[in-house]
Amino acid sequence: MRTLVLNAGYEPLAVVSFKRALLLVMNDRATVLECVVDDPVWTATTVYDRPAVIVLTQYIRLPKTRRTPATRRGVLRRDAFRCAYCGGTASTIDHVQPRSRGGDGSWENLVACCLRCNNIKSDRTPQEMGWELRITPRAPRGGTWVVRGAERAEASWEPYLGVAA
Repeated sequence: MRTLVLNAGYEPLAVVSFKRALLLVMNDRATVLECVVDDPVWTATTVYDRPAVIVLTQYIRLPKTRRTPATRRGVLRRDAFRCAYCGGTASTIDHVQPRSRGGDGSWENLVACCLRCNNIKSDRTPQEMGWELRITPRAPRGGTWVVRGAERAEASWEPYLGVAA
């Protein structure tokens, strides 16, 4: 059982075990916003609802840029496992501007690609091939990308994560 932790400003911070979340609530460091119905936690003196979403009582300052690193898995997920060139099922990623020509590994230069298109394209640019990208590659946004573990979000978390990526 996992719990979504929100900062005092209601931005998603982390996903923690329900035990850790319950400790935060019991020590008055957080309050429960959503709980799991019909599954309370019993202590010697009190009954607590099992937290699904908690909010911290004090604001935690975070670095201004919380960029998500570009990974193969992340690029495939961002592009919904669809090839950026033909629209087929993607299993690899491709550098739009090839690395051999100075392309980097940023979100803006990586797209999901099927094996066939990736092999045909090789170390050429889409313009040289006469191909057009079906999507504009950009860094993903939203709580499901910033918070590790939120990619498998519970239904009760969606209003807090801003699921529009």
